[in-house]
Amino acid sequence: MTDGRGILVVNAGSSSVKFAVFGPDLTVQLRGVLEGIGGHPRLSASDAQGAHLVDRTWPAETDIHGLIGALMGWIESQPGAGDLVAVGHRVAIGGLEHSGPAMVTPEMLAKLQGLIPLAPLHQPRNLEPIEIIAESHPHLPQVACFDTAFHRTLPRVAQLYGLPRAVSDIGAHRYGFHGLSYEYIAGRLPDVDPGGAAGRTIVAHLGSGASLCALSVGKSIETSMGFSPLSGLVMGTRPGDLDPGLMIWLIREHGMTVDQVEAMLYQDSGLKGVSGISGDMRDLLASTDPAAAEAVELFAYKAAAGIGALTAALGGLDLLVFTAGIGEHSPAIRAAICERCAWLGLRLSSDRNLGDAPLISTRDSAVAVRVIPTDEERMVATHAASLALSSALPMEGSPK
Repeated sequence: MTDGRGILVVNAGSSSVKFAVFGPDLTVQLRGVLEGIGGHPRLSASDAQGAHLVDRTWPAETDIHGLIGALMGWIESQPGAGDLVAVGHRVAIGGLEHSGPAMVTPEMLAKLQGLIPLAPLHQPRNLEPIEIIAESHPHLPQVACFDTAFHRTLPRVAQLYGLPRAVSDIGAHRYGFHGLSYEYIAGRLPDVDPGGAAGRTIVAHLGSGASLCALSVGKSIETSMGFSPLSGLVMGTRPGDLDPGLMIWLIREHGMTVDQVEAMLYQDSGLKGVSGISGDMRDLLASTDPAAAEAVELFAYKAAAGIGALTAALGGLDLLVFTAGIGEHSPAIRAAICERCAWLGLRLSSDRNLGDAPLISTRDSAVAVRVIPTDEERMVATHAASLALSSALPMEGSPK
């Protein structure tokens, strides 16, 4: 960076803050992570060429305010990065009113805080850096980019639950998540696979968090996640879809509190819970424990079943795209899922799949299968640059 027109992208999680600085042409200038928050905080970052720039630690008692302040100070000390023009944030939930990114204002931030119960582990972590930067940099524009926004094109019937209308009216809708990833993939398809872009595509975002999205001519018409990031597919530590009666049973008959159930669903279920070993797919694939194999099988089974459901919503399928950590880097999982989708006429090329080729289906496959790396941070940077640089509404503080 040389002209001081950097866009900072912040992706805050439960114990880490991933960040990147993009130049005015949206090329990456540096990437890093502030990890170990609440335990052993550590900042590490590299430049665009991968050269190591910093490795710094703090005492365990250092709070998030001090860590974000230190991160901002370090970024601003880098050559050419001192004049950030905007900060873009990935935010889990924007509610029904946001179908795209939005400039952060105190009023909007207050509304986003009201949505915390929908994603109690994600939303507050996403909002903390916004509040802290607003206090220390009140004239620096901030842009919230919502993981739910891309799914506002879902037909109403796909947004509804079979609940009393009064419950729907207070916010019980299917929102969908991973929207920034799906938006990025949808934007890449016209160049990568024009036929798929103009037709019926399912994108499988498979990582620690996992979901599916059905795209019709590039628009989301159905997705596996619903009201919260707990729903849909089996994930690293989250269970996916459950019978609500099971939760009632645990609370009523086994004395679990709501907080205990919440902790179990977010932190101790999914691959971690089924295997009893780990929520990391790499650990499970390397294990000889039968419980690990069972967890892997369940993951693939639920993903394939979800693809079947979304194919029904689309009325057929032209293209299947794998993306995110597992989707991009695990040939074994891709093969296990595609084997269960053979009824669609889908045929996987073993050689292409093992070689991580961009197109991994055979020539005679009725459904094309591709691997496309996602880039949520670039999507956030694109939105932040477009919105913040054309707006004169920097955030001048946060609600008291």
